[in-house]
Amino acid sequence: MYFHRQELQHSATPDKPDAVYARKLQEVLGGQYGEISVAMQYQFQAWNMHMPGKYRDLVFGIGAEEMGHVEMLAIMIAQLLEKSPLGITEEAVQDDPTVAAVIGGTDIQHGIVAGAGARPVDANGNPWQGSFITASGNLLADFTANANAEMQGRVQVARLYHQTDDHGVKDLLAFLLARDTMHQNQWAAAAAELQAEGYEQMPVPSNFPLDKEDRDVSYQYINFSNGAQAGDGTWASGPTPDGKGEFTYLPEPPAGVPMPPPTKPDVRFYGTTELPNTVEKLAGRAQDALHKE
Repeated sequence: MYFHRQELQHSATPDKPDAVYARKLQEVLGGQYGEISVAMQYQFQAWNMHMPGKYRDLVFGIGAEEMGHVEMLAIMIAQLLEKSPLGITEEAVQDDPTVAAVIGGTDIQHGIVAGAGARPVDANGNPWQGSFITASGNLLADFTANANAEMQGRVQVARLYHQTDDHGVKDLLAFLLARDTMHQNQWAAAAAELQAEGYEQMPVPSNFPLDKEDRDVSYQYINFSNGAQAGDGTWASGPTPDGKGEFTYLPEPPAGVPMPPPTKPDVRFYGTTELPNTVEKLAGRAQDALHKE
């Protein structure tokens, strides 16, 4: 059950309108690593979770918090648009030809489609996609993906922080940066706790029998680049983080195996092959006559 309270978790009021910055904020609202993504990611992870208790409660709780972040950014964007010019003016591109060239000023759909409101899109107007979210049912895989999502989101918010002098906007971004700090640490702590309690280990999934994989290459760094320094890393020698092996290093790939011959699908896929076109037509008719599907 959901219940909406008409308050914000933190202030979301800009000092002045700025349609260009409203467009920029769309990235951390509806982009791949925006608040819509993490809110939906955490919700689906909770709905798909196979065990009760603290981990499920954790994910439900932060999913609800992230929906509040979606709301704060949407309201901030609407206020940035509230008294902005209706058209693209010199001020709308900040008198900066680089900004004008890169983002073309305002997002015209803010006005035409949303009536001076936020939209579920990124900064280029690309619609938010459900394919952005990760909810695999494996908690160590999911919590690691969550840490990455929070890191990528915090990088983007940090960049946006330096692209405005609006104190109201910066106040909201400072709050979101702080919550991202918490969430990065939270997911790292949860992933470590999962492993300490024996629910999941590396490599994920840890309950897949290791003897069914090709163990000869399980911990082998193979250098597929002409860069020479990859072998200097801890991933090229010494014990592996999962505690189950030792890294080795190959300076170049071993000899490969022959490429299989080109495939020959049913002629009714109409791919171009080495057969004459007339032969393929006859073959297709024959297969149709024989009802070969």
